[in-house]
Amino acid sequence: MHIDLATTAGSPERLNEDWASVALPASGQGGTLVVLDGVTPPQGDTGCVHGVPWFTARLGGALIELSGSRRDLPLADVLSEAIRRTAAAHRGTCDLSHVRTPQATVVLARWGEPSDEVEYLVLSDSTLLLESADGSVRAVLDDRLDRLPREALRTHASADALRNAEGGFFTAAADPAVAVRAVTGRVARVGVRALGALTDGASRWVDMFAEGDWAACVDVLRKEGAQALIDRVRALESAAEPRTGAIRFKLHDDATAVFVEL
Repeated sequence: MHIDLATTAGSPERLNEDWASVALPASGQGGTLVVLDGVTPPQGDTGCVHGVPWFTARLGGALIELSGSRRDLPLADVLSEAIRRTAAAHRGTCDLSHVRTPQATVVLARWGEPSDEVEYLVLSDSTLLLESADGSVRAVLDDRLDRLPREALRTHASADALRNAEGGFFTAAADPAVAVRAVTGRVARVGVRALGALTDGASRWVDMFAEGDWAACVDVLRKEGAQALIDRVRALESAAEPRTGAIRFKLHDDATAVFVEL
């Protein structure tokens, strides 16, 4: 098994709000992949004294522990319990009902022995890539955010109104019930050659700049590495006109890429 992970902050002036980890059991069979993209709030009150990096570290740690120790739980239940634990850790000090309470997108994958399955979960706009034995690549996407009119997301106020709301999009925040909104599934492990996970700062290589398809993206991850993919994105961003044309919302975003070759 080969594992490659890289993450780069969008700005040296801000903490990286992405979080990623891959855990392998002592038996050497199976494993778990977690990638979170913390949602950067606008300047102002969030109701929380801790901040997004604290939240993603707490949620990510709970997801890694639960997905490994509670293999009897479906991944949606793992996410629900991880959100519940994280919320309990700051309910006494923070207003968890605030629309801008710390939150994150989620990619979660778990695999067992070669005869078992690969389970997966995606919530919001991060991406999971499943490479089949024949080299074809399937992207698992929660595309609710992309289906919203861009005009509806033009201001923070309008985006807040659509966040974790019917007809809008969903992120992992303080409500465990959001786990049922995630895209989930299972595939036979024997049919999966590799997994990739990207926050939207890294998936820009495909979905914003159209430098290649998802299969080409996996090819970059395998041949050049996770950091090389992020470096390619940064070069494309720097060459683009800031905040116009292809660039949406911010020129550089936190970017994380994980590649696991089974």
